[in-house]
Amino acid sequence: MSKGLGKGLNALFLNTDADVRDDDLVKEVEVLELRANPYQPRKHFDEDGSLNELAESVKQHGIIQPLIVRKSIRGYEIVAGERRFRAAKQVGLEKVPVVVRDYTDNEMMEIALVENLQREDLNPIEVAMAYQKLLQHLHLTQEQLSERVGVSRSHVTNFIRLLQLPAEIQDNVSRGTLSMGHARALLGVKDSDLQKRLSKKVIEEETNVRQLEEWIQRLNQKGSPKTEKAKQEQELSPEMRRFEGVLQEIFSTSVKIRPGRRKGKIEIEYYSERELERIVELLQQDRIL
Repeated sequence: MSKGLGKGLNALFLNTDADVRDDDLVKEVEVLELRANPYQPRKHFDEDGSLNELAESVKQHGIIQPLIVRKSIRGYEIVAGERRFRAAKQVGLEKVPVVVRDYTDNEMMEIALVENLQREDLNPIEVAMAYQKLLQHLHLTQEQLSERVGVSRSHVTNFIRLLQLPAEIQDNVSRGTLSMGHARALLGVKDSDLQKRLSKKVIEEETNVRQLEEWIQRLNQKGSPKTEKAKQEQELSPEMRRFEGVLQEIFSTSVKIRPGRRKGKIEIEYYSERELERIVELLQQDRIL
């Protein structure tokens, strides 16, 4: 993640700050009373052995910074500090220090996201899922989210597109056996079975991204032979590219013009139901629909 991301996130989550304040009342609660944050975007907690290091520190010094929790029917839900909670369980602590706050479900999800993103703890799939949740829960467009988080819209789009990949490929990206670059290249393949076969080949042969892109390029050329005349018809003229750019600015999303011999198609991409509604509203405003 870029350093600029933290600044944007601080602005976005200004009203849901999960830091411990001087006037907070700290108390100890039983570890058995604590539950993980149901909106925690992070699924893998010890990929680099850092949890074991934290557990060793907790064993020697205890938990110095209290966990932030909210009251629930069955005890407490962790808002921030799940790694400290897991470390405490690992070394057998019976009680941990906490600060109890009132948070909504949306705030729980937001705080879990910012805590992980600021520490660069999420893998690409977890980032993609976190962005998707923010879009849905806060009813934002990708453009609005990118502005508030402090990244480009293409950055948000590229991560969310990863969720279009088959589950087993997403799992490989999560575990680090496939890189973000590999995943983006595989999105250029339409057939999901072929995506899976290629990903398996990449892992087995330790193929780099450039080689994978070359494979995909050859497969696409072989799979869809075209005459020179047909190729020329598919190429966009400078004027058509200008129209494509204008439409992308209007709809704040990817727009493709697909020309044919006498007619063509305009494809408008959307990545959530809320974004589709926004596009329809724009079309209705201009009385297109």
